[in-house]
Amino acid sequence: MLLVRSIWNGAISFGLVSIPIKLVNATESHSISFRQIHTEDGGRIRYRKVCELEEREVTQSEIGKGYEDADGTIIPITDDDLAHLPLPTARTIEIVAFVPADRIDPLQMDAAYYLAASGAPAAKPYTLLREALKRSNRVAIAKFALRGRERLGMLRVVGDAIAMHGLLWPDEVRAPEGVAPDTGVTVRDQELDLADALMNTLGEVDLDDLHDEYREAVEEVIAAKAAGEAPPEAPEPAKGGKVLDLMAALESSVRAAKESRGEDTEAEVRHLAQRGPATPKETGGKKSTSTAGKAAAKKTAAPKKSTATGKSATAEKPTAAAKSTAAAKSTAKKTPAKKTPAKKTTATKSTGKKVSTKKTSPPRKRSA
Repeated sequence: MLLVRSIWNGAISFGLVSIPIKLVNATESHSISFRQIHTEDGGRIRYRKVCELEEREVTQSEIGKGYEDADGTIIPITDDDLAHLPLPTARTIEIVAFVPADRIDPLQMDAAYYLAASGAPAAKPYTLLREALKRSNRVAIAKFALRGRERLGMLRVVGDAIAMHGLLWPDEVRAPEGVAPDTGVTVRDQELDLADALMNTLGEVDLDDLHDEYREAVEEVIAAKAAGEAPPEAPEPAKGGKVLDLMAALESSVRAAKESRGEDTEAEVRHLAQRGPATPKETGGKKSTSTAGKAAAKKTAAPKKSTATGKSATAEKPTAAAKSTAAAKSTAKKTPAKKTPAKKTTATKSTGKKVSTKKTSPPRKRSA
């Protein structure tokens, strides 16, 4: 059962199907309105509608519409004139196409209405259109006339009802020229990581939990004034200023958001902030590697040179002969030995590498 009166009566034209409907406002404003008063005595300030020719105040029933021509001539237009406009949409919401919902630019969205079936005969075609929209996962684009002009609309299903959003015509939406920064700005991957962390921390919200705090504060002030009490004290404004360090601001934001949820994030914030300066690849727009990947890269860096041989160590597994030669060299360094004729080592033959000949002494035998 509708609790508000209809603002428009007509029909939906769905091919050769006609659905009698009533148009009802789907939204309402809860904002607090004020009256204009005379500050000296509190008297109401009112606007009076006065006829310029007769110089007298007229009632609402005496007021009609008129179009002012270029030369100042007023052409009277009556409701009957508008009711007989040479348009098929004068009293009909004419569906012209069905499109995916993501084809509609949110910038075009305007006022919202509910379409109520008018009478029992409208129930069947109304339900047919509703179920067809549901199954197709599309919205209907329609044209209709309301308040003196033709408009564009989008029909979609809301619960068990069909809702219509008024749409601005495409040429009524301005292009965003001159809105974005006109200077080149490079955003580092570390900054994006912290911004992502802040977005994830804030998470999602149930829109039903949001409310108009401004209206509640105004109501508190009105209640206090009506009771002859002092209005409530305003909270101290947040200390702010120019954001000179974006990284510090992002870190503080992530930390504050996490703390408000009772989460310990000091290590995570420090980890994101200490990734180091951006590399040319990062500032060039390429996707940064993960922290784990960077750690792995450090572990697999080029090995240090061997101090024993003066040559780079290889990843190849030494052979048994090579191990024997290495042991012999190590023993020779630990114990002094007499000079003996040099012998060529043959251990390197097994590894396929050519090395220089060195004078070594046989390992000293241990006494039993």
